Amino acid sequence: MKQNNVEFDTYFKDYPNEAGFFGKYGGSYIPPELQKAMDEITEAYFTICKSSKFVSELRRIRKEFQGRPTPISYLEKLSGTVGHVQLYVKREDLNHTGAHKLNHCMGEALLAKYMGKKKVLAETGAGQHGVALATAAAYFGLDCDIYMGSVDIKKQAPNVARMKILGANVIEVTDGLATLKEAVDAAFSAYCREYKDAIYCIGSVVGPHPFPMMVRDFQSVVGVEAREQFLSMTGELPDAVVACVGGGSNAMGIFSGFLNDPVDIYGVEPLGRGASLGDHAASLAYGSEGIMHGFNSIMLKGEDGEPAPVYSVASGLDYPSSGPEHAFLRDIGRVKYDVVNDEETIDAFFTLSRLEGIIPAIESAHAVAYATKLAKKMGKGSILINLSGRGDKDMDYIIEKYGIR
Repeated sequence: MKQNNVEFDTYFKDYPNEAGFFGKYGGSYIPPELQKAMDEITEAYFTICKSSKFVSELRRIRKEFQGRPTPISYLEKLSGTVGHVQLYVKREDLNHTGAHKLNHCMGEALLAKYMGKKKVLAETGAGQHGVALATAAAYFGLDCDIYMGSVDIKKQAPNVARMKILGANVIEVTDGLATLKEAVDAAFSAYCREYKDAIYCIGSVVGPHPFPMMVRDFQSVVGVEAREQFLSMTGELPDAVVACVGGGSNAMGIFSGFLNDPVDIYGVEPLGRGASLGDHAASLAYGSEGIMHGFNSIMLKGEDGEPAPVYSVASGLDYPSSGPEHAFLRDIGRVKYDVVNDEETIDAFFTLSRLEGIIPAIESAHAVAYATKLAKKMGKGSILINLSGRGDKDMDYIIEKYGIR
Protein backbone atom coordinates (compact mmCIF):
# COMPACT_ATOMS: atom_id res chain seq x y z
CA MET A 1 0.00 0.00 0.00
CA LYS A 2 1.28 3.47 -0.92
CA GLN A 3 -0.06 6.94 -0.10
CA ASN A 4 1.49 10.31 -0.97
CA ASN A 5 4.78 8.61 -1.87
CA VAL A 6 4.93 6.78 1.46
CA GLU A 7 5.37 3.03 1.03
CA PHE A 8 3.66 1.26 3.90
CA ASP A 9 5.21 -2.12 3.11
CA THR A 10 8.46 -0.73 4.52
CA TYR A 11 7.00 2.02 6.70
CA PHE A 12 8.46 0.89 10.04
CA LYS A 13 11.92 0.59 8.53
CA ASP A 14 11.69 3.99 6.86
CA TYR A 15 10.10 6.01 9.67
CA PRO A 16 11.52 7.60 11.64
CA ASN A 17 14.82 8.18 9.85
CA GLU A 18 18.16 7.99 11.67
CA ALA A 19 17.72 11.50 13.06
CA GLY A 20 14.29 10.61 14.43
CA PHE A 21 12.15 12.45 11.89
CA PHE A 22 8.77 11.48 10.48
CA GLY A 23 8.89 13.76 7.47
CA LYS A 24 9.57 17.18 9.02
CA TYR A 25 8.26 16.20 12.46
CA GLY A 26 10.15 14.71 15.36
CA GLY A 27 13.89 15.06 15.85
CA SER A 28 15.71 15.92 19.06
CA TYR A 29 15.86 19.55 20.18
CA ILE A 30 17.61 19.30 23.52
CA PRO A 31 20.83 20.55 25.20
CA PRO A 32 24.06 18.86 24.04
CA GLU A 33 24.71 17.25 27.42
CA LEU A 34 21.25 15.69 27.47
CA GLN A 35 21.67 14.62 23.85
CA LYS A 36 24.48 12.34 24.98
CA ALA A 37 22.00 10.56 27.26
CA MET A 38 19.51 10.24 24.39
CA ASP A 39 22.21 8.83 22.14
CA GLU A 40 23.00 6.26 24.85
CA ILE A 41 19.33 5.23 25.00
CA THR A 42 19.11 5.03 21.20
CA GLU A 43 22.21 2.85 20.97
CA ALA A 44 20.95 0.60 23.74
CA TYR A 45 17.53 0.28 22.13
CA PHE A 46 18.93 -0.72 18.74
CA THR A 47 21.22 -3.34 20.30
CA ILE A 48 19.67 -4.72 23.48
CA CYS A 49 16.07 -4.54 22.27
CA LYS A 50 16.84 -6.50 19.14
CA SER A 51 18.43 -9.35 21.06
CA SER A 52 16.56 -12.61 21.45
CA LYS A 53 17.13 -12.50 25.22
CA PHE A 54 15.42 -9.12 25.57
CA VAL A 55 12.56 -10.01 23.23
CA SER A 56 11.97 -13.35 24.95
CA GLU A 57 11.92 -11.73 28.37
CA LEU A 58 9.46 -9.05 27.23
CA ARG A 59 7.19 -11.67 25.67
CA ARG A 60 7.23 -13.68 28.89
CA ILE A 61 6.37 -10.59 30.93
CA ARG A 62 3.49 -9.72 28.61
CA LYS A 63 2.03 -13.19 28.90
CA GLU A 64 2.68 -14.08 32.53
CA PHE A 65 2.53 -10.67 34.23
CA GLN A 66 0.46 -8.33 32.04
CA GLY A 67 -2.10 -10.92 30.96
CA ARG A 68 -1.69 -10.40 27.25
CA PRO A 69 -3.13 -10.83 24.75
CA THR A 70 -6.08 -8.66 25.76
CA PRO A 71 -9.34 -9.69 24.01
CA ILE A 72 -11.61 -7.97 21.54
CA SER A 73 -15.23 -7.65 22.67
CA TYR A 74 -18.24 -7.28 20.35
CA LEU A 75 -20.57 -4.53 21.53
CA GLU A 76 -23.87 -6.05 20.49
CA LYS A 77 -26.22 -3.73 22.38
CA LEU A 78 -24.34 -0.54 21.55
CA SER A 79 -24.22 -1.64 17.91
CA GLY A 80 -27.99 -1.93 18.00
CA THR A 81 -28.28 1.79 18.75
CA VAL A 82 -26.32 2.97 15.70
CA GLY A 83 -27.94 1.05 12.84
CA HIS A 84 -26.21 -1.69 10.88
CA VAL A 85 -22.58 -0.97 11.78
CA GLN A 86 -21.00 -3.47 14.15
CA LEU A 87 -18.87 -2.05 16.96
CA TYR A 88 -15.95 -3.85 18.61
CA VAL A 89 -13.46 -2.81 21.30
CA LYS A 90 -9.87 -3.85 21.89
CA ARG A 91 -9.85 -4.34 25.66
CA GLU A 92 -6.71 -2.57 26.88
CA ASP A 93 -8.70 -1.89 30.05
CA LEU A 94 -8.00 -5.57 30.84
CA ASN A 95 -4.24 -5.13 30.57
CA HIS A 96 -2.62 -5.24 34.03
CA THR A 97 -2.94 -1.84 35.79
CA GLY A 98 -6.02 -1.06 33.69
CA ALA A 99 -4.67 0.63 30.56
CA HIS A 100 -2.31 0.32 27.61
CA LYS A 101 0.48 2.21 29.40
CA LEU A 102 2.12 -0.88 30.89
CA ASN A 103 2.97 -2.07 27.37
CA HIS A 104 5.74 0.49 26.99
CA CYS A 105 6.54 0.94 30.68
CA MET A 106 7.63 -2.68 31.07
CA GLY A 107 9.72 -2.32 27.91
CA GLU A 108 11.33 0.93 29.05
CA ALA A 109 12.02 -0.37 32.57
CA LEU A 110 13.52 -3.58 31.18
CA LEU A 111 15.73 -1.42 28.96
CA ALA A 112 16.76 0.65 32.01
CA LYS A 113 17.67 -2.53 33.87
CA TYR A 114 19.80 -3.76 30.98
CA MET A 115 21.53 -0.34 30.83
CA GLY A 116 22.39 -0.49 34.53
CA LYS A 117 20.20 2.45 35.56
CA LYS A 118 18.97 2.66 39.17
CA LYS A 119 15.92 4.88 38.71
CA VAL A 120 13.07 5.55 36.31
CA LEU A 121 11.29 8.88 36.25
CA ALA A 122 8.35 10.24 34.31
CA GLU A 123 5.38 12.56 34.16
CA THR A 124 1.74 11.54 34.33
CA GLY A 125 -1.61 13.21 33.68
CA ALA A 126 -4.45 10.77 34.23
CA GLY A 127 -2.13 8.73 36.41
CA GLN A 128 -2.24 5.57 34.28
CA HIS A 129 1.31 6.07 33.03
CA GLY A 130 2.45 6.78 36.57
CA VAL A 131 0.79 3.63 37.90
CA ALA A 132 2.22 1.57 35.05
CA LEU A 133 5.75 2.88 35.57
CA ALA A 134 5.49 2.44 39.35
CA THR A 135 4.41 -1.14 38.68
CA ALA A 136 7.33 -1.72 36.32
CA ALA A 137 9.77 -0.18 38.81
CA ALA A 138 8.48 -2.45 41.58
CA TYR A 139 8.76 -5.48 39.27
CA PHE A 140 12.38 -4.72 38.35
CA GLY A 141 13.51 -3.28 41.70
CA LEU A 142 14.10 0.29 40.49
CA ASP A 143 13.53 3.61 42.24
CA CYS A 144 10.69 5.64 40.70
CA ASP A 145 9.85 9.36 40.68
CA ILE A 146 6.54 10.47 39.15
CA TYR A 147 5.84 14.15 38.43
CA MET A 148 2.16 15.09 38.41
CA GLY A 149 0.32 18.41 38.28
CA SER A 150 -1.63 19.38 41.39
CA VAL A 151 -4.86 19.68 39.36
CA ASP A 152 -4.50 16.11 38.13
CA ILE A 153 -3.53 14.86 41.60
CA LYS A 154 -6.92 16.05 42.85
CA LYS A 155 -8.82 14.60 39.87
CA GLN A 156 -7.04 11.25 39.93
CA ALA A 157 -6.72 10.48 43.64
CA PRO A 158 -7.14 6.68 43.23
CA ASN A 159 -4.17 6.50 40.88
CA VAL A 160 -2.06 8.69 43.15
CA ALA A 161 -2.75 6.22 45.96
CA ARG A 162 -1.81 3.29 43.73
CA MET A 163 1.51 4.88 42.80
CA LYS A 164 2.39 5.46 46.43
CA ILE A 165 1.37 1.93 47.45
CA LEU A 166 3.64 0.59 44.69
CA GLY A 167 6.55 2.54 46.19
CA ALA A 168 6.78 5.49 43.79
CA ASN A 169 7.66 9.00 44.92
CA VAL A 170 4.83 11.23 43.61
CA ILE A 171 6.12 14.79 43.17
CA GLU A 172 3.44 17.48 42.97
CA VAL A 173 3.92 20.16 40.30
CA THR A 174 2.28 23.51 41.04
CA ASP A 175 3.69 25.68 38.23
CA GLY A 176 1.42 27.22 35.58
CA LEU A 177 -1.83 25.35 35.05
CA ALA A 178 -0.42 22.47 37.10
CA THR A 179 -1.48 19.82 34.58
CA LEU A 180 0.28 17.49 32.13
CA LYS A 181 2.43 20.05 30.29
CA GLU A 182 3.89 21.35 33.54
CA ALA A 183 4.47 17.80 34.76
CA VAL A 184 6.49 17.09 31.60
CA ASP A 185 8.49 20.30 32.15
CA ALA A 186 9.35 19.22 35.69
CA ALA A 187 10.25 15.67 34.69
CA PHE A 188 12.55 16.90 31.92
CA SER A 189 14.28 19.26 34.36
CA ALA A 190 14.81 16.40 36.78
CA TYR A 191 16.19 14.17 34.04
CA CYS A 192 18.73 16.85 33.09
CA ARG A 193 20.11 16.52 36.63
CA GLU A 194 19.87 12.74 36.98
CA TYR A 195 20.46 11.23 33.53
CA LYS A 196 23.62 9.38 34.55
CA ASP A 197 21.75 7.16 36.99
CA ALA A 198 18.16 7.37 35.68
CA ILE A 199 16.18 6.91 32.51
CA TYR A 200 13.25 9.12 31.57
CA CYS A 201 10.37 6.84 30.64
CA ILE A 202 8.19 9.25 28.71
CA GLY A 203 4.49 8.44 28.76
CA SER A 204 3.53 8.80 25.11
CA VAL A 205 4.82 8.96 21.52
CA VAL A 206 6.24 12.42 22.22
CA GLY A 207 9.56 13.90 23.30
CA PRO A 208 12.97 13.80 21.61
CA HIS A 209 14.12 10.84 19.53
CA PRO A 210 14.16 7.90 20.27
CA PHE A 211 11.03 8.06 22.47
CA PRO A 212 8.32 8.49 19.79
CA MET A 213 9.76 5.45 18.01
CA MET A 214 10.37 3.37 21.14
CA VAL A 215 6.93 3.92 22.63
CA ARG A 216 5.27 3.18 19.29
CA ASP A 217 7.26 -0.03 18.93
CA PHE A 218 6.42 -1.23 22.44
CA GLN A 219 2.75 -0.31 21.95
CA SER A 220 2.54 -2.00 18.53
CA VAL A 221 1.65 -5.23 20.33
CA VAL A 222 -1.89 -3.79 20.54
CA GLY A 223 -2.22 -3.47 16.78
CA VAL A 224 -0.56 -6.82 16.03
CA GLU A 225 -2.93 -8.62 18.41
CA ALA A 226 -6.00 -6.69 17.28
CA ARG A 227 -5.48 -7.39 13.58
CA GLU A 228 -5.05 -11.13 14.15
CA GLN A 229 -7.98 -11.31 16.58
CA PHE A 230 -10.38 -9.39 14.36
CA LEU A 231 -9.60 -11.58 11.37
CA SER A 232 -10.14 -14.66 13.52
CA MET A 233 -13.46 -13.36 14.88
CA THR A 234 -14.99 -12.06 11.66
CA GLY A 235 -12.97 -13.41 8.75
CA GLU A 236 -12.18 -9.90 7.54
CA LEU A 237 -10.57 -6.63 8.59
CA PRO A 238 -12.58 -3.83 10.22
CA ASP A 239 -13.75 -1.04 7.94
CA ALA A 240 -12.50 1.55 10.42
CA VAL A 241 -10.23 1.77 13.46
CA VAL A 242 -10.76 4.53 16.05
CA ALA A 243 -8.63 5.68 19.00
CA CYS A 244 -8.34 8.77 21.17
CA VAL A 245 -5.30 11.02 20.75
CA GLY A 246 -3.57 13.20 23.32
CA GLY A 247 0.12 12.53 22.94
CA GLY A 248 -1.09 9.46 21.07
CA SER A 249 0.52 6.26 22.41
CA ASN A 250 -2.60 4.09 22.49
CA ALA A 251 -3.54 5.32 19.02
CA MET A 252 -0.15 4.59 17.48
CA GLY A 253 -0.27 1.19 19.14
CA ILE A 254 -3.44 0.07 17.40
CA PHE A 255 -2.92 2.11 14.22
CA SER A 256 0.41 0.37 13.61
CA GLY A 257 -1.36 -2.92 13.00
CA PHE A 258 -3.48 -1.51 10.15
CA LEU A 259 -1.41 1.16 8.36
CA ASN A 260 -0.70 -1.16 5.43
CA ASP A 261 -4.32 -2.33 5.12
CA PRO A 262 -7.34 -0.87 3.25
CA VAL A 263 -8.81 0.30 6.56
CA ASP A 264 -9.95 3.84 7.43
CA ILE A 265 -8.16 5.10 10.56
CA TYR A 266 -9.42 7.87 12.83
CA GLY A 267 -7.70 9.70 15.67
CA VAL A 268 -10.02 11.53 18.07
CA GLU A 269 -8.89 14.68 19.89
CA PRO A 270 -10.61 16.43 22.83
CA LEU A 271 -12.67 19.47 21.83
CA GLY A 272 -13.44 20.03 25.50
CA ARG A 273 -15.74 23.01 26.10
CA GLY A 274 -15.40 24.38 22.57
CA ALA A 275 -13.11 25.72 19.86
CA SER A 276 -11.75 28.77 21.72
CA LEU A 277 -8.09 28.62 22.73
CA GLY A 278 -7.87 27.35 26.29
CA ASP A 279 -11.13 25.39 26.07
CA HIS A 280 -9.74 22.30 24.32
CA ALA A 281 -6.58 20.27 23.65
CA ALA A 282 -7.11 19.50 19.96
CA SER A 283 -3.66 20.37 18.66
CA LEU A 284 -3.91 18.60 15.30
CA ALA A 285 -7.23 20.30 14.58
CA TYR A 286 -6.32 23.83 15.69
CA GLY A 287 -2.54 23.99 16.13
CA SER A 288 0.47 24.84 14.01
CA GLU A 289 4.02 23.60 13.68
CA GLY A 290 6.22 24.17 16.69
CA ILE A 291 8.86 22.76 19.01
CA MET A 292 8.28 21.82 22.64
CA HIS A 293 9.67 19.21 25.01
CA GLY A 294 12.45 18.40 22.58
CA PHE A 295 10.48 17.55 19.42
CA ASN A 296 8.87 19.27 16.45
CA SER A 297 5.18 18.62 15.83
CA ILE A 298 1.82 20.38 15.71
CA MET A 299 1.08 22.35 18.86
CA LEU A 300 -1.38 24.85 20.27
CA LYS A 301 0.27 28.25 20.69
CA GLY A 302 -0.54 31.48 22.43
CA GLU A 303 0.10 34.91 20.92
CA ASP A 304 3.69 34.73 22.15
CA GLY A 305 4.29 31.52 20.23
CA GLU A 306 4.67 29.51 23.42
CA PRO A 307 2.52 26.46 24.27
CA ALA A 308 -1.03 27.61 24.95
CA PRO A 309 -3.13 26.69 27.98
CA VAL A 310 -5.22 23.61 27.23
CA TYR A 311 -8.19 21.85 28.77
CA SER A 312 -9.84 18.44 28.58
CA VAL A 313 -12.23 16.60 30.83
CA ALA A 314 -9.72 13.74 30.44
CA SER A 315 -6.48 14.36 32.34
CA GLY A 316 -4.58 12.10 29.95
CA LEU A 317 -5.46 14.22 26.91
CA ASP A 318 -4.76 17.77 28.15
CA TYR A 319 -1.44 18.21 26.33
CA PRO A 320 -0.79 21.14 23.93
CA SER A 321 0.90 19.03 21.25
CA SER A 322 0.68 15.61 19.65
CA GLY A 323 3.20 12.94 18.75
CA PRO A 324 5.24 13.76 15.64
CA GLU A 325 4.14 10.57 13.89
CA HIS A 326 0.52 11.63 14.24
CA ALA A 327 1.34 14.98 12.64
CA PHE A 328 3.05 13.12 9.78
CA LEU A 329 0.20 10.66 9.27
CA ARG A 330 -2.24 13.57 9.23
CA ASP A 331 -0.23 15.47 6.61
CA ILE A 332 0.02 12.50 4.24
CA GLY A 333 -3.68 11.73 4.69
CA ARG A 334 -3.29 8.18 6.01
CA VAL A 335 -5.08 8.94 9.29
CA LYS A 336 -8.04 11.28 9.67
CA TYR A 337 -8.15 13.34 12.86
CA ASP A 338 -11.36 14.74 14.28
CA VAL A 339 -12.79 15.92 17.60
CA VAL A 340 -15.54 15.26 20.14
CA ASN A 341 -16.49 17.52 23.01
CA ASP A 342 -16.91 16.90 26.74
CA GLU A 343 -20.65 16.40 26.62
CA GLU A 344 -20.47 13.79 23.86
CA THR A 345 -17.69 12.04 25.77
CA ILE A 346 -19.57 11.88 29.08
CA ASP A 347 -22.68 10.60 27.29
CA ALA A 348 -20.57 7.82 25.75
CA PHE A 349 -19.04 7.05 29.14
CA PHE A 350 -22.44 6.36 30.69
CA THR A 351 -23.89 4.67 27.58
CA LEU A 352 -21.09 2.11 27.31
CA SER A 353 -21.27 1.45 31.04
CA ARG A 354 -25.03 0.88 31.05
CA LEU A 355 -25.36 -1.05 27.79
CA GLU A 356 -22.24 -3.22 27.86
CA GLY A 357 -21.08 -3.38 31.48
CA ILE A 358 -17.76 -1.73 30.57
CA ILE A 359 -16.80 1.46 32.42
CA PRO A 360 -14.27 3.20 30.14
CA ALA A 361 -11.62 5.72 31.03
CA ILE A 362 -12.76 9.22 30.08
CA GLU A 363 -9.93 9.25 27.54
CA SER A 364 -11.28 6.09 25.88
CA ALA A 365 -14.83 7.45 25.99
CA HIS A 366 -13.73 10.05 23.42
CA ALA A 367 -13.09 7.22 20.95
CA VAL A 368 -16.39 5.52 21.81
CA ALA A 369 -18.29 8.78 21.29
CA TYR A 370 -16.69 9.35 17.90
CA ALA A 371 -17.21 5.76 16.77
CA THR A 372 -20.95 5.94 17.44
CA LYS A 373 -21.19 9.15 15.38
CA LEU A 374 -19.09 7.60 12.61
CA ALA A 375 -21.24 4.47 12.58
CA LYS A 376 -24.38 6.48 11.89
CA LYS A 377 -22.65 8.10 8.90
CA MET A 378 -21.24 4.83 7.54
CA GLY A 379 -24.56 2.99 7.52
CA LYS A 380 -22.93 -0.46 7.34
CA GLY A 381 -19.65 -2.20 8.09
CA SER A 382 -17.58 -2.56 11.25
CA ILE A 383 -15.55 -0.34 13.56
CA LEU A 384 -12.82 -1.40 15.95
CA ILE A 385 -12.31 0.98 18.89
CA ASN A 386 -9.23 0.96 21.07
CA LEU A 387 -10.57 0.99 24.63
CA SER A 388 -7.32 2.31 26.03
CA GLY A 389 -8.21 2.11 29.72
CA ARG A 390 -10.80 1.50 32.40
CA GLY A 391 -12.69 4.18 34.27
CA ASP A 392 -12.03 3.27 37.90
CA LYS A 393 -9.67 6.23 38.19
CA ASP A 394 -12.42 8.61 37.03
CA MET A 395 -15.25 7.54 39.34
CA ASP A 396 -14.89 10.19 42.04
CA TYR A 397 -14.44 12.97 39.50
CA ILE A 398 -17.38 11.90 37.35
CA ILE A 399 -19.76 11.59 40.31
CA GLU A 400 -18.67 14.95 41.75
CA LYS A 401 -18.97 16.85 38.47
CA TYR A 402 -21.76 15.03 36.62
CA GLY A 403 -23.57 12.91 39.18
CA ILE A 404 -25.13 9.59 38.17
CA ARG A 405 -27.07 9.88 34.93
